[in-house]
Amino acid sequence: MTNRSRQMSPTPFTERYSGLVTVAKLLGIVLFLYLFIVGIGAMGHSFKLFGKEFSERILATTASPLVSMFIGLLATSLVQSSSTTTSIIVGMVAGGAISIEGAIPMVMGANVGTTITNTMVSLGHITRRGEFRRAFAAATVHDFFNVMTLFILLPLEIATGYLAKTAGWLSGVFQGMGGMKLGNPLKAATKPAIDLMAEAVAQHALPLLLLGAGLTFMMLAMIVKILRSLVLEKVEALFDQFLFKTTMRALFFGALLTVAVQSSSITTSLVVPLVGAGLLQLRQVFPYMLGANIGTTVTAMLAALSTTNPAAVTVAFAHLMFNITGISLILPIKFLRDIPLGLARWMADKAVENRWIPLIYIGLVFFILPLILILITR
Repeated sequence: MTNRSRQMSPTPFTERYSGLVTVAKLLGIVLFLYLFIVGIGAMGHSFKLFGKEFSERILATTASPLVSMFIGLLATSLVQSSSTTTSIIVGMVAGGAISIEGAIPMVMGANVGTTITNTMVSLGHITRRGEFRRAFAAATVHDFFNVMTLFILLPLEIATGYLAKTAGWLSGVFQGMGGMKLGNPLKAATKPAIDLMAEAVAQHALPLLLLGAGLTFMMLAMIVKILRSLVLEKVEALFDQFLFKTTMRALFFGALLTVAVQSSSITTSLVVPLVGAGLLQLRQVFPYMLGANIGTTVTAMLAALSTTNPAAVTVAFAHLMFNITGISLILPIKFLRDIPLGLARWMADKAVENRWIPLIYIGLVFFILPLILILITR
């Protein structure tokens, strides 16, 4: 064996060190997941401390489905994580601050708001005309699909309560199968930590809410960071034609990867540079983006189950059904699935002609219009 080959071969020490790092990361995930659930529980506890009058004011604010939807959109645009937003919404539902009817439009808005991250990632190609056209189209196709789903399902929900009823039925089935019991040991394990946090702030509602929300946000960020280092290093080499060969394969891969890294923003942002470089086509990544929509619902589901609150579980199921219904309605029908694809290409052409358009688009859609409409429709 040459000196070069000996240097390149991993030594028992480096292999052992690598194994210890992996074990440490896995233990870190368990710890951060525990603290994430503690944060959710602390928020729920804080809303109970606020009292009945506060809950009534929040319920009045979210009584309008449009206001609720824009709040979810704006909040997710600010934190750039639908997982964080929906987890906080679940905590508020569990604490009785928001009704199911007020929470469902919020998670719809969160679904749209989460697309801001990959749209911003596409701006990294703005100096290269051809790359930017492809990358911006890949990013905005996710935007247009989620907005299209919102336009279809929000009026349907307002008129019929389709998501609330379907999710309520699923929650009842899940509870009947013993699913809610899964949260009981977890709730017992997190209660001492939640009580300790409440005592640390002398049972004051606002400090406990801020502490719980901050802990939830930080722990989710840490979980995503560790999972990304564990998972994405293994799959980067597989980002080729094989994984995107068929629509169902791309859909499944997008959902699976999002469940693994607990962030649809990361999953969708990964493929934007690949489309920009011409390695993948817009039609190939479109179902992958939709799979990410399904995968991102797992975080809220986990948060809901930890509360053992049927209303919270219902909201988590509504988020899942919103995405499944949208995909089922649009993806199989060529005319409908061509709409977001066509709009994304049109927007990309306009963005290449005028480089201010992407910045104006992001500012208007994700921040200015939601804020204005919240103030107008309240």
